[in-house]
Amino acid sequence: MKGKCIIFSAPSGAGKTTIVHSLLEREKRLEFSVSACSRAPRVNERQGVDYYFFTTEQFIEHIENEDFIEYEEVYPGNFYGTLKSEIERIHAKGNHVLFDIDVMGGLNLKKIFGEDALSIFVMPPSIEILKERLIKRGSDQPETIQKRIEKAGWEMQFAVQFDIIIHNHDINEAKEEALKLVLDFLDIKNNPIS
Repeated sequence: MKGKCIIFSAPSGAGKTTIVHSLLEREKRLEFSVSACSRAPRVNERQGVDYYFFTTEQFIEHIENEDFIEYEEVYPGNFYGTLKSEIERIHAKGNHVLFDIDVMGGLNLKKIFGEDALSIFVMPPSIEILKERLIKRGSDQPETIQKRIEKAGWEMQFAVQFDIIIHNHDINEAKEEALKLVLDFLDIKNNPIS
């Protein structure tokens, strides 16, 4: 079986990671693609589970070795990317790849996978609510939050380039909408595997 890809992108704090975790719990034929990055782990993040954490030098070496299907410098000196080996690993198990990725990475992956990918943009209710969510999350310094808010406005311009936009006014409704969209795309008629 050739696996398909589900791509979730959104500004930081829009709820995409919560939706992705819900999908992973409810549909066992989906498997999370662990991205690589050149930043330090946040509290509770684990190597090989949340991200593959590399130094900038290691990341650049992987770029030179053409180990990434896509990568980008999201913030100056801060790289994120998708290792080719992750896609191969998941498809070899007969599963479909689920991406939780920044907006530019999501658009790049859609171009690469074409009709074998469903790209979904999670739209926050507003920039103000997005800012509140980022502050409540408590994982970033105020200046980092401000950078994320500035970037969010820019990222939201690209929503129309995705296959689907989920408006996350209510996280439970957004989870249900995402599940239905994904199951329809994968042509899974039965109830999700528990």
